[in-house]
Amino acid sequence: MATIERLKKRPDFLAAAEGRRFHTERMTAQGRLRDPKDPVGLRLGFTITKRVGHATERNRIRRRLRAAVTLVASGLPDDLTRLSADIVLIARRPVLDAAFETLADDLRRAIPAVTRPAATRPPGSSRGDRSAGKAGGRPTRTTPLQRDAGRTPAPSGEADIDPSQGRARDPRIAGTRGSRGTGVAPVATPNTCGGVPDGQ
Repeated sequence: MATIERLKKRPDFLAAAEGRRFHTERMTAQGRLRDPKDPVGLRLGFTITKRVGHATERNRIRRRLRAAVTLVASGLPDDLTRLSADIVLIARRPVLDAAFETLADDLRRAIPAVTRPAATRPPGSSRGDRSAGKAGGRPTRTTPLQRDAGRTPAPSGEADIDPSQGRARDPRIAGTRGSRGTGVAPVATPNTCGGVPDGQ
């Protein structure tokens, strides 16, 4: 019969949270393999937050999970019991009313799933090489800032306008605008009847 020790230290809980996960409606299991130099054996801890229920309900959930772990530990295969692994069970409220055999079945599936060794990658491959294998890859897009970086800035006091945007203004419109304070009077433009519009 395999003996499963208690996981007590916070750093071990945080380390297990970075490992594999297994979810059911009643719980989430988190697990990681420890250093092979560590003592052989499974260590298991519980996380039961106040959102699950009040103190009496949380204690009942903890007792039910402990009993299910004791039952499951007796039937674990030898290859699992010889692993150095930490497992954390995060309980949800349905643990209160779930059938005991359902909890045991969840654990039988969760423990092997979260203690499975990570897949080994072939030498020379990495996650960053995924785009290299695609034909053509993604097209490179040029942002407006990158396009503007190649242009020479306009001298001080002049507008920095792209040549493609520099359309000639109608001389009648350009002539009617004078800069403030320069004393330049607007140019009167005759209308189609040959007269001068009102107000000029």
